[in-house]
Amino acid sequence: MANQVSAVDDILAEYQGLEAQLSDPELHNDPVQARKVGKRYSELQPIIKVHAELSQVREDLEAAQEMAYEDAEFAAEAERLAEESVQLEEKLADLLAPRDPHDSDDIVMEIKSGAGGEEAALFASELARMYQRYAEKHGFATEILGLSESDLGGVKDMTLSIRSKQPSRDGAWSVFKFEGGVHRVQRVPVTESQGRIQTSAAGVLVYPEPDEVEAVEIDDKDIRVDVYRSSGKGGQGVNTTDSAVRITHLPTGIVVTCQKERSQIQNKARAMQVLAARLQQMAEEAADAEAAEGRAAQIRTMDRSERIRTYNWPENRISDHRIGYKANNLDTVLNGELDDLFTALQTAERAARLEAE
Repeated sequence: MANQVSAVDDILAEYQGLEAQLSDPELHNDPVQARKVGKRYSELQPIIKVHAELSQVREDLEAAQEMAYEDAEFAAEAERLAEESVQLEEKLADLLAPRDPHDSDDIVMEIKSGAGGEEAALFASELARMYQRYAEKHGFATEILGLSESDLGGVKDMTLSIRSKQPSRDGAWSVFKFEGGVHRVQRVPVTESQGRIQTSAAGVLVYPEPDEVEAVEIDDKDIRVDVYRSSGKGGQGVNTTDSAVRITHLPTGIVVTCQKERSQIQNKARAMQVLAARLQQMAEEAADAEAAEGRAAQIRTMDRSERIRTYNWPENRISDHRIGYKANNLDTVLNGELDDLFTALQTAERAARLEAE
């Protein structure tokens, strides 16, 4: 309890400091810093709100308990307020629980077709639509940075930016971080004439794209920049000049592309941002793995080398293998109804994080 009081006091002091900064016109001359301060302010607001409600309820409870000695009618009110106080204390404790430091960040997602040829590419395109629909329903903005399509309109390779429309403590990373890994599909492909069920796969890579990428220096000699023209399937609605940019990071082999902007310079700048975010995430994962050595399990959301989920069409079933989650609502999940699945994954992550603490 003493730790919680101390934590709340620190947050109250930080919140007041942020309020003062936001009221200073000078701050808004620096859009990056203004967004950073505004984002942190939004992250703290739920804690401040619940703390204020709890303080008021405690005051009312104390008054009701005093009045109950003189008037029995106040006893019931005191009992109700006591229950409300306990609920708010639990809610505050949950808000103060250890969190993933990137939860408020925007993300970059890469979706790649795996084993299964054209069928895998069609499945990858359905995964992309699933994420875009979920994002649309939950206040996130999506933007396709790069896209390579198959002959039948499937996705060979897509790079997608997902951002919060409003600053929040629960940003894109807080939900989409669970999606990194191999997604397996079991169904009769449209290309199969015999009606046989086949298994194919798509890979998803997710990494946070913070407002500021810290401590990542990219040496010019470590990158190769190729400029090309967006063409063929997927070229529609994208520039048709030689302005698409592909950057290869030679030490790691990471390749990022951007073809969204009309200008080669803009595409290169955006691709460099994505590369820096990816390198930062790799560095953080390496540090996490080193710190976790000797522990029974790392506090990570996934092992990207393993199959994380199976989508079974004949049984309309979705199974998440990390937490043993199964549901027969594949059709609605593919329409972007991922709430139950994401809630189950977040609950499991929170339990693991609290246990590790």
